[in-house]
Amino acid sequence: MTTSESGEASDDQGVDAAEETERSYAVVLDHLPHGRPEDDRPQYKKSPLAYALGESEFRLLELTLTDDADVSIGDRIVLVPEDERKSVSRIREVGYDDLSNAAHSELEYVVEEIVDRHERRFVDFYNDAQPITLRLHQLNLLPGIGKKLRNDVLDERKRAPFESFEELEERIAGLHDPKGVLVDRILEELRDEDLKYRTFVE
Repeated sequence: MTTSESGEASDDQGVDAAEETERSYAVVLDHLPHGRPEDDRPQYKKSPLAYALGESEFRLLELTLTDDADVSIGDRIVLVPEDERKSVSRIREVGYDDLSNAAHSELEYVVEEIVDRHERRFVDFYNDAQPITLRLHQLNLLPGIGKKLRNDVLDERKRAPFESFEELEERIAGLHDPKGVLVDRILEELRDEDLKYRTFVE
């Protein structure tokens, strides 16, 4: 995956053209019914906002909501297809430092929820991870995975693909929380915009 620049966006920024025919979701991290607190314009000129995390590529988003939007923290909102996007009038990609304190607090829980919901996709990271350079493998980007654990994963997946996080724990001695190390890596990629290598956050 590659990184993308934050900034002003049209309605569909954050959604790849290849995803146009599929449903794309974001999970709400914080809801600001009166807009940003630092926005000193009259209230009638401010729209309700939400900060959200896109499920497919972990993009951090600021959603401008319709006035009648019924949105709460933790809600899963359809972004694509556009005709099913009921509460969102505009989407802007933002950085980690742009989020509210409440959104920061919610982020870890939402990442865990997304990884749980898409377990097959993230288990397949262990099945499909490839070398980045001659000395560095994608598996080594995960916290706590050094040369030995990496080689154990590579050897075991040759015998048979992993089917679940539970099976990963059972088959790889020393890999005690395969889901947790993924969550930690995703959070690191979200928080640190200067990371050299990115696997999960576009």
